[in-house]
Amino acid sequence: MLLIGMASWVTRYLLFAYGNNESLVWMFYLAILLHGICYDFFFVTGQIYVDQQAPVKIRGAAQGFIAFVTFGLGWFLGSWSSGKVVEYYSLTQAADVLSHQWDKIWMVPALAAAAVLIMFAFFFRPRIKTELAGSQPSTYAEPAKSS
Repeated sequence: MLLIGMASWVTRYLLFAYGNNESLVWMFYLAILLHGICYDFFFVTGQIYVDQQAPVKIRGAAQGFIAFVTFGLGWFLGSWSSGKVVEYYSLTQAADVLSHQWDKIWMVPALAAAAVLIMFAFFFRPRIKTELAGSQPSTYAEPAKSS
């Protein structure tokens, strides 16, 4: 689910990069529609995963931490860096902004999301939490390896 979410982010940003207000306007509409898939498959799935993996005693703190990292620190860094990217790809003349190179601007988050997708694919190995019969404490089992 997380990989589908990340692939959706990459696709969304590429659609914004290559769409236009003429013959390729459909790309903008598709990119807008993909937002729900991107959000649910990545952020909500991540929150569910944290909720399932965190011990009951720290579950609230774990959810608070993931909210802080994504919706606090993440949005702050994203807003700051997107301003720098937009400024860098602005075409100016005599202190007036003439236009923006939107294709290049949207390629920055597309490449960043692709990098995260690749890192997740290679390095994220979730532990599957299983409950034992009765009221026994939880144990962790490695997922089955596919051939």
